[in-house]
Amino acid sequence: MTQKFAYAAFMSLVLMAPLPVLAQPPSASPAKASPARDSVDERALNLFSEVFERVRGQYVEKMTDEQLVKAAIEGMLTSLDPHSSFLDTADFTEMQVQTRGEFGGLGIEVTLENGYVKVISPIDDTPAARAGFQSGDLITQIDGEPVQGLSLKQAVERMRGPVGQPIKVMVRRGVAETAPFEVNLTREVIKSQPVKSRAEGDVGYIRITGFSRQTQPGLEKAVQTLQQQLGNRLIGYVVDLRNNPGGLLDQAVSVADSFLDKGNIVSTRGRDGVETQRFDATAGDLTKGLPIVVLVNGGSASASEIVAGALQDQHRAVLMGTQTFGKGSVQTIMPLPDQKAMKITTARYYTPSGRSIQALGVTPDITVEQAKLEQVAQAPGRKESDLRGALSNDTPPKDAPRGQPPAAAPAPAPAAPAVPGSAEDYQLRRAVDLLVGTSLFRQLPAQPPAQPRITKTAG
Repeated sequence: MTQKFAYAAFMSLVLMAPLPVLAQPPSASPAKASPARDSVDERALNLFSEVFERVRGQYVEKMTDEQLVKAAIEGMLTSLDPHSSFLDTADFTEMQVQTRGEFGGLGIEVTLENGYVKVISPIDDTPAARAGFQSGDLITQIDGEPVQGLSLKQAVERMRGPVGQPIKVMVRRGVAETAPFEVNLTREVIKSQPVKSRAEGDVGYIRITGFSRQTQPGLEKAVQTLQQQLGNRLIGYVVDLRNNPGGLLDQAVSVADSFLDKGNIVSTRGRDGVETQRFDATAGDLTKGLPIVVLVNGGSASASEIVAGALQDQHRAVLMGTQTFGKGSVQTIMPLPDQKAMKITTARYYTPSGRSIQALGVTPDITVEQAKLEQVAQAPGRKESDLRGALSNDTPPKDAPRGQPPAAAPAPAPAAPAVPGSAEDYQLRRAVDLLVGTSLFRQLPAQPPAQPRITKTAG
């Protein structure tokens, strides 16, 4: 059985569950290769066998066959693109455990940059978030040991550990001249709560931090609670997808469907460019047609970009914020013998208008930069197009999207952005203001036609 995944190119200290995507399994009966192809394959396999035997026999340290085969598979998969990889028994078992909704760790998504572990974003209500980790922070040491020279996987493994066990990390924030500082944390069980909500005046604010099996039920509960709390005073919703790294495609489709009555949500195309799957909305709008503003930023990736792109193309919501991450590919998890698996990119996905957001992202209708708080230089965030080996975009836009194209990247901002959903969240304030203004405009009384003015002059 295969499973499919669409999520951002981040490893997480909680190793956020790789989330299955609804897509066709790979063919069980591949086409027969031609004799010429067989000959090429045979030469390639002979070369691999020759290298394998020489390394096994002559390398300075003794390596087991399993170690060499695993390294060869890892190298083959990771050379394809940033999202394909090999899962050994421990990784695959851990992934299966994660899908139950509980993980052990600190609660941050991270990547590797210039030898350091770089924070993509902290996860709400986790040790990392409470400790004040910010997007762009660089972790330079773990329990006194430098991280340089470690792979991302090795660094993540060192930061993980038994629940309740303390850990010290050295953090550098902003420009290189800034002195690093030590952060002491305690590992916790991270429970998935991907949807949170509250009333912002007469506006319903819904923050979605990931797309797991709990997202759609959480969304339905949030909307129901807001409708009961605000009643007829409810004028619209702000759906916050900022710093959402993605997740289950079927949950992304379900969330988008919750706001749509009809029309396409997303489609996928495989190697030959042929549409492999298409997901359309069903009748029924959970929000009863009220206006929606969707907040996005550079941390909005994959499944969150599917929702944003669908609601933008279907003219159901106004997108506000900054350019999204730009991950428009689908991964398939294929189980292998001995409880191992491989994750391989098998398709691109496309918004209702037929555009691919791979390496481009989704452009908001209204660009609003986040407010800056501390006087600390903030390094610019990475996008999908910055990742080594990232897939190209096969549908470059012929016309400008609904929103204005992003301007040239500005110099690093001299401050850190406000926390999404906080009192200092300028983007949220702008979204609420837009909904309030729209509501007031709709309430204006109809005016009678203006009568022509008759001017009399003395003759």
